[in-house]
Amino acid sequence: MPLSEHEQRLLEQLERALQDEDPKFASALQGDRLRRRLKLRLLLACVGMLLGIAALVYGLVATHHLPALEIAGGAVFVGCAWIAWTCWRRMPAPGEIVPAVKAKAARRASTGGPRGGFMQRMELRWQQRRERDGF
Repeated sequence: MPLSEHEQRLLEQLERALQDEDPKFASALQGDRLRRRLKLRLLLACVGMLLGIAALVYGLVATHHLPALEIAGGAVFVGCAWIAWTCWRRMPAPGEIVPAVKAKAARRASTGGPRGGFMQRMELRWQQRRERDGF
C-alpha cells in the first residue's frame, strides 16, 4: 500500500531531521559505507581473478610445464571468484537502508554476548533515553 502525500512529506522531514541531527548514523543506515567497502572488495577480487587466470595460462603455455603454477593460479581464481560472488550478493542497492544492528548482532553472537531481538534492543534504548532525559 503506497504512502499518502502527507505521509511521504512527514517521512522526508524525519529523514532530513535525522540527517541534520546525526549525519554519521544516517549514512550508516543508508548503507553507503557498506556499499563502498563491498565495491572495493569486489574490485580487488576481480583483480585477483585476473592474476589467477594469468598464472594458470602461463603455467599451461610455459616451455617448462609448471603444474604448481597451474594449481596455484586455479586456486587463486576460484578463491577470488567466491569472494567476488559473496560481495556481489551482499551489496545493498543504492539508497537501501541497511540496519547497523545486523553487524553488531553477528559480532555479539560470535563472541557469546547477550542476545535479544531488534525490538527488545530498541525498547531498552528508548527506556535509557527517557531515564537520561528525565521523562
